[in-house]
Amino acid sequence: MTTASVRLPADGPQASPAAAAVLALLDREGEEARLVGGAVRNTLLGLPSGDIDIATTAVPAVVLRRAAAAGLRAVPTGIEHGTVTLLVAGVPVEVTTLREDIATDGRHATVVFGRDFARDAQRRDFTINALYAAADGTIIDPVGGLIDLAARQVRFIGDPEQRIREDYLRILRLFRFHAAYGEGPLDRAALNAALRQRDGLARLSAERVRTELFKLLIARRAAAMLQEMADAGFLDRILATAPDTGAFATLAAESATAPVLGLGALALYSRDDAPRLQERLRLSNTDTGRLEAAAVVLAALHNAAASTGPDRLRTLAYRHGVAAVRDGLRLAAARAGAWPLPPEAARAARVLDEPLPRCPWSGADLLARGIPAGPQIGRILSRAEAAWVAAGFPDDAARQAALIDAAIATG
Repeated sequence: MTTASVRLPADGPQASPAAAAVLALLDREGEEARLVGGAVRNTLLGLPSGDIDIATTAVPAVVLRRAAAAGLRAVPTGIEHGTVTLLVAGVPVEVTTLREDIATDGRHATVVFGRDFARDAQRRDFTINALYAAADGTIIDPVGGLIDLAARQVRFIGDPEQRIREDYLRILRLFRFHAAYGEGPLDRAALNAALRQRDGLARLSAERVRTELFKLLIARRAAAMLQEMADAGFLDRILATAPDTGAFATLAAESATAPVLGLGALALYSRDDAPRLQERLRLSNTDTGRLEAAAVVLAALHNAAASTGPDRLRTLAYRHGVAAVRDGLRLAAARAGAWPLPPEAARAARVLDEPLPRCPWSGADLLARGIPAGPQIGRILSRAEAAWVAAGFPDDAARQAALIDAAIATG
């Protein structure tokens, strides 16, 4: 149905140069085109519109032909499912032909193209994601998304179990969208369907699960949703460990948290957990390395961030890097329910803002003292550096000379 009384603002996403250009290109000569999904939903909620998605009756060949005639670059990002990305002055606009899913296996769909916006809406997941907007901002609401948006309720379109069986990732999307846009309890029919179909999560690729989980971890109500997921038995299936939702809630309540650090709060207890999570979720090497470094610091702190003084933190930072110590300190504090840090611990942590000490010796110093090149130089330097760190990084020449002399004498 068309709800003429509800419109996007005149300066909404439909008026952006990129969207306006694509709508003008496709909404003519027997074809129709409308904004759909996130840009419409977010604008109605007063949030940044985000990516621009357009649904059209034009089949991909027509989209490509018109784009070429208009001098727009077209990228066939998912052309088998009717999706072409058009670049307008460098801004991507994702264009998808109206379609129906005629066969699904829980991960992929076989589609046929159509010309009916109402039928296109029926194959989408949630009512709030099936809101369309014409070029003049008029909202088209085929499935009652406006009512659910006003109530901040995330509901499946049609039968929840059927929607989930079409793509089991929708179980995670239910929690993620409610965390981002919902208020109050989850829709009971949706949650019950997710519980009955939860075995389907095992059929999803680790990459898709990770992507959805990371989006959830930074959502507005992530802590509440993660607790609900844990209570219902979803999180232990995903993480293969008992999640520490309390640590996550402590960390998330006080500061913006990177998804990988949120994952650490949930499931990082020792260094062995980092490679396990990498395999479980196909984490990048960068994220895995960050978790490993944080876990080493976490173990060194013995989960007692509040009782750690500046000297200990400086030593850890010298050995493992400032970033790893900041991460480990936050995780330790979150585990103890003490984030932000108590005043004394916060004062100690200021040492991390200072430049790190630099080792006062190099191989050249030992060569100058007649030590022959070879493995002995490395051994002496390592011994001297360890003694210098243990002594609290002394910077007076006499103390440093004594330390290097002792290391040389030991050989």
